[in-house]
Amino acid sequence: MLFNYIKISFRNLSKQRLFSGLNIFGLGIGMAAVWLMLLYVADEMSYDRFHEKADRIVRVVQQASWDESSFHLPLTSAPFAAALRMDYPEVEGTVRISSEGGGTMKYGKNEVVANDIFFTDPSIFNVFSFPVLYGDARTALAEPQKIVLTKTLAETLFKDASRAVGKTVMFSNNFPNVVTAVIEDTPANSHLRFSALRSLPKDYTTGWQQFELYTYLLLKDGTDVNKFEKKLAGFFPKYLKKEMGNVRYQMELQPLTSIHLNSHLDFELGPNGNANTVYVFSAIAALILLIACINYVNLYTARSMKRIREVGVRKSIGSERSQLIGQFLTESMIMTILSGLVAFILVIVFLPMFNKLAEKSLSPGYRSDVVSALIAIAFVLLVGLVSGLYPALRFSGFRPVNALKGQIGSQVSSAYFRQSLVVFQFAATVVMIACSAVVYRQMYYVNNKDLGFNKSQVLVFHIDKNEVRNQVRAVKQKLSESPLIESVASSSNPIGTNYLGSAGMFMEKENGQMSPGTQMVQKFAVDGDFLKTTEIKLIAGRNLNSESEADLSAAAMVNEALVKKQGWTNPLGKRIKYFVDGQGNTKEATVVGVVADFHTHSLQHKIEPLVLQAPAPGDGDNIYVRITPEKTKEALDYMRQAYKEFDPEATLDFHFLDQNFAHQYASEQRQGNVMLTFAVLAVLIACLGLFGLAAFAAESRTKEIGVRKVLGASIQSVVLLLSKDFIKLVLIAIVVGTPVSIYAMGEWLKIFEYREPLSWWIFAGAGLIAILIALTTVSAQAFKSALMNPVKSLRAE
Repeated sequence: MLFNYIKISFRNLSKQRLFSGLNIFGLGIGMAAVWLMLLYVADEMSYDRFHEKADRIVRVVQQASWDESSFHLPLTSAPFAAALRMDYPEVEGTVRISSEGGGTMKYGKNEVVANDIFFTDPSIFNVFSFPVLYGDARTALAEPQKIVLTKTLAETLFKDASRAVGKTVMFSNNFPNVVTAVIEDTPANSHLRFSALRSLPKDYTTGWQQFELYTYLLLKDGTDVNKFEKKLAGFFPKYLKKEMGNVRYQMELQPLTSIHLNSHLDFELGPNGNANTVYVFSAIAALILLIACINYVNLYTARSMKRIREVGVRKSIGSERSQLIGQFLTESMIMTILSGLVAFILVIVFLPMFNKLAEKSLSPGYRSDVVSALIAIAFVLLVGLVSGLYPALRFSGFRPVNALKGQIGSQVSSAYFRQSLVVFQFAATVVMIACSAVVYRQMYYVNNKDLGFNKSQVLVFHIDKNEVRNQVRAVKQKLSESPLIESVASSSNPIGTNYLGSAGMFMEKENGQMSPGTQMVQKFAVDGDFLKTTEIKLIAGRNLNSESEADLSAAAMVNEALVKKQGWTNPLGKRIKYFVDGQGNTKEATVVGVVADFHTHSLQHKIEPLVLQAPAPGDGDNIYVRITPEKTKEALDYMRQAYKEFDPEATLDFHFLDQNFAHQYASEQRQGNVMLTFAVLAVLIACLGLFGLAAFAAESRTKEIGVRKVLGASIQSVVLLLSKDFIKLVLIAIVVGTPVSIYAMGEWLKIFEYREPLSWWIFAGAGLIAILIALTTVSAQAFKSALMNPVKSLRAE
């Protein structure tokens, strides 16, 4: 029986090659799109789950607010870890991480610039699972000046990673580090991405408000995170209230596995994903598959109307309904299996391009080849069952007498069903086109918005060697000697990397009294040439004077956001008190200038209150250089050569400011690229289905078209006759899809503090594109039918 089903199925497929090809290819594209999308979603949801104790690891996050300001940070100060371990029995272990361990490393003649190096505690290998290839993880970072390399970095420095242990590498500040272990490269699905780990100085500590470290806790088995988080309410009054005053403070615990998709705080270790985006992409995958299945059902039911007499004959000679259902489902299964093969070929061919587009390293399989094969087979069979079930149940239910006569009753309900499916298809298409347009418009906005300074032609490089840090003035003077260099400045940090540093400071009130508690502000050390080099506007007072001893500690500039937060009517002359060490000692600075607000972080974050002070000797280790346009290569060559007078062995690592900011939007840019790709696929699949339906409609009305042409109908009127019904459906789809896209994009834009408003013309344009696509698809078939010889048309029946 099954063999007979298969034989008849292939016979029917060969009779209807066009529609069979459209169905198989359309469903194959849909399956391939879903396959790729699910690989992407699975990868995003797998972050940090490879750690053996992932379910017990949390990151400490702190949130505070007061009348003038607030903060929400994944950072803590050095004493947090020891205090939490000592006060709370739920904590089994802690580890602190600082991202400031990078620099230029050298071994023999091999030199590597690695900025992704962490300082950390020896306990990191007790908390996290980073496989050790060589060396002993238990003692690898137990002593100062030790370093653990990843396999790739070890091979770069030593050629053979097994030879690395025991060797001494030198950082460019002549700081030796002994290699004590080599570990596997950090997986791509880890929010902790580094090339090496360095030991934190023994007994390293800071003041309570010097937030510069990431603190992770390993909780004991059975600990209820929510209950434990409530217990942490006692931490603030015991350790922080004395310095911070009466603020609304809360300590939060982020589960390790939720950080990548759900944490979007200032000073993240790197760009994270977004849970909403994963949900949207999952919905897109479902929509594309649904569109492909709708095509299948639409075309299958449309073509099967001509098989009614076949059903009548089969029933009249004794076929059971179950046998007819089996026949139709067999045809469906064969088509979906063929579609699955098409999907497999498409995934193999296009996966490298998709990986490049999404900046991933995905493979066709998930977990293992056997599991992947079983999932793929189950998926194909499920699609075949779902797609074929409705046609099978519908056409097997006709009465034999009516079926033999071709009397199947009113087809209005069937037509309405197909029309509703077309509406759904194009509504989904309109949503995806509009969403892609909004994403690209926002990306254009963030990359071209005035940031409050001129980022064009400004680059930054870091001074690694301590001796050179004390010669910053001479470095600036040497670089400025070239006509290729317009201006040079120094600062404590590069902007646009989402990491400046923050500190609690006391602010003078309008009544002349100092605030009882500290206000959290961004702290940024810049010299007197910084405003000139970055073209930041000074709107009141004067600039900092790097040559003045008094300005080094007793002068400060602030931004407009801080003035507004403090409610100062005349900010010049106001006093600011700040901590200078971990023992609570403070100094006072006077506000001498106010600068216009400028973005130090990406546009996902609002401009925060900022205090600018002159860098202490050795602190201005980031050099900003504005170079002349159109001579970038010559300027870079000059800087490399000029810098060798101060550090002959240095390899300068240049970062342009516009690239720093662009990097912060890499995740959103990738998402936009992926969404656009799948929007194109959705349009293609919808067009295939619409083309098939248009062909069926034209074929069903062949005699009518012939009669109309004999009676004098023009080609244009025939094209309009065949096209207008489909265009009506697309217009309904636009009405349905537009509100959905407006809501979805409104939610997505909330991740940006600064964003372009949604404009009506975006959604009107998406609707117009959908109409043009539908009109082009249908008109091609309509013109073909309209140009047919009416004699042949009338002879067709």
